[in-house]
Amino acid sequence: MNLAVSDLLMSASQAPICFLNSFNRQWILGGIACNIYAFCGALFGITSMMTLLAIAVDRYVVITKPLKSMQRTSKKRTVQVIVLVWIYSLMWSMAPLLGWSSYVPEGLMISCTWDYVTSTAANKSYTMMLCCCVFFIPLIVIFYCYLLMFLAIRSTSRKVQKLASCGRQTLISMKNEWKMAKIAFVIIVVYVLSWSPYACVTLIAWAG
Repeated sequence: MNLAVSDLLMSASQAPICFLNSFNRQWILGGIACNIYAFCGALFGITSMMTLLAIAVDRYVVITKPLKSMQRTSKKRTVQVIVLVWIYSLMWSMAPLLGWSSYVPEGLMISCTWDYVTSTAANKSYTMMLCCCVFFIPLIVIFYCYLLMFLAIRSTSRKVQKLASCGRQTLISMKNEWKMAKIAFVIIVVYVLSWSPYACVTLIAWAG
């Protein structure tokens, strides 16, 4: 639900304004609107990525450590994780408004984002830290979790062949969890394919 909310807010806050500016072939809404637009894009985009990270870790714990997950999983803990995701995203989104880099019109001047083109210490450090802490490192953790999940499922499948009916029930339960994990994995792959070109462009600009 948190992922759906952040994606919906991302679309609602970005698409109409970008569409309007496209007709005028320039940013027409002024500096304050540029800051708000870019802040919303950063906040909701980072929230989506961090939510995908939380989902991957959750699936990893459920599949590889089911007993621990039963003890630790609760609505309260889920809410706590969601709150932490939003706080973490808010910190990165607020930074350009507080002087670490800045929000400016980009590309065709129909949208705004953080300034990854101007070569200053603040811009370069923010761009590198942002790419690492909200894209590349979470991405590594996500794929690591899925690798361990795959290995756990394969190992369990082999062991269950030697067990009785209760073992088969365990396998069915794990397969159901794995189906949910695969759905999340597809969402993650699509998200990565969508944002990887953007991340590469910012790093090319960062390198001069």
